[in-house]
Amino acid sequence: MELSWVYITAPSEAEALRIAQALVAERLAACATLVPSIRSFYWWRGALEEGTEVVVVAKTRAALVPELVARVKSNHSYQCPDVVALPINGGNPDYLAWVAAETREPR
Repeated sequence: MELSWVYITAPSEAEALRIAQALVAERLAACATLVPSIRSFYWWRGALEEGTEVVVVAKTRAALVPELVARVKSNHSYQCPDVVALPINGGNPDYLAWVAAETREPR
């Protein structure tokens, strides 16, 4: 089974927590880790912007990524939220089996 590591940014800890809890409660992710207070620089609507954000890292099945992205977008205040999925190419086999066991089948 292919697994993914999904990187998500949110503008506040409250929003990141709401997103993380929804993903895990709905079994779209086995685990969601919050990394507080990062500083981001980016272009938005022709202007260079700067802000503080919170990172959510979700571990899931690759087949669930489209549903996970849709769920993040429905819970996010950004017009264009940062949601990037990366393949998990290895790691602790026991942990990876746990991720697979704790996520649901795709719809």
